[in-house]
Amino acid sequence: MRAVIQRVGKASVTVDGKVTGQIGEGLLVLVGIEDADTGEDINWLSGKIVNLRIFGDENGVMNKSVLETGGGILLVSQFTLHASTKKGNRPSYLKASKPEVAIPMYEKMIRQLENDLGKKVETGIFGADMKVELLNDGPVTIVMDTKNKE
Repeated sequence: MRAVIQRVGKASVTVDGKVTGQIGEGLLVLVGIEDADTGEDINWLSGKIVNLRIFGDENGVMNKSVLETGGGILLVSQFTLHASTKKGNRPSYLKASKPEVAIPMYEKMIRQLENDLGKKVETGIFGADMKVELLNDGPVTIVMDTKNKE
């Protein structure tokens, strides 16, 4: 799994003119799923996301997690995170899972994040043409890959 995690002041997803998910302060998480992903990847990534210390403490030092601040999480599926640009100028998406594999994994990721965060996680709609709006705070943007745990 690949994730782009952005600390936001607010974020929302709109599909066909209707807001499907929105948060105030918290994390916008774009997630891409590949066939090799397992429940272990979900558990590791979810734990990292909710405990990532990228919010300011009373001294303005990035020392608090979204769990500690009570912030929200907006999770958006994004198969293009697995784009290969090695050959030519048109990206290949062969590594991205097809919906029959990706949807159950995405739903498990939602449940795991909700369990780890202790509250509902807002989402987009899998496979839809989504309009994502965000106010990146910092900006703070972190990329994680469960196959390359740096």
